[in-house]
Amino acid sequence: MKGILVAVSPEGVIGKDNSIPWHYPEDLKRFKKLTLGKTVIMGRNTWESIPEKQRPLPDRRNIVITRTNVKDVECFNSIEKAVETCKGDIWYIGGAGIYKEALESTNPKVKADIIDMTLVPDNISGEGCVEFPKIGDEWDAGPVEELGMDGNLKHQTYTHRV
Repeated sequence: MKGILVAVSPEGVIGKDNSIPWHYPEDLKRFKKLTLGKTVIMGRNTWESIPEKQRPLPDRRNIVITRTNVKDVECFNSIEKAVETCKGDIWYIGGAGIYKEALESTNPKVKADIIDMTLVPDNISGEGCVEFPKIGDEWDAGPVEELGMDGNLKHQTYTHRV
């Protein structure tokens, strides 16, 4: 399984000013549950947005896609090269460039099979916003469902049509 794990505002925003502009403990717990024991692949900005004391993300194989090496984490200059070294499940965890490549790649070793999307209610706009790439017609959208106990979050899964 190669999946995209993302939280998105109603405007499609996934980040602002190199950080996540909301905080939902329920979503963070779910992120941890899904990614523990798996490989997480991210871009350099996503890596740098993780608080220093929390990186690398524990009990996961952390991979950063970057043109220059980053201290204390495995680095590759392409998703393709990174994926060749992976065994088991992979989660793409951001940012927009990593998501775009995982959505659009013609390489079946790189292309995501599933999009696991948390829908947050926060309206985010203005300068510094980064949006999730457009989801193409080759994806089937599942139902929007409540996520967790707080009632604020929703969840939707997309599967890639084979």
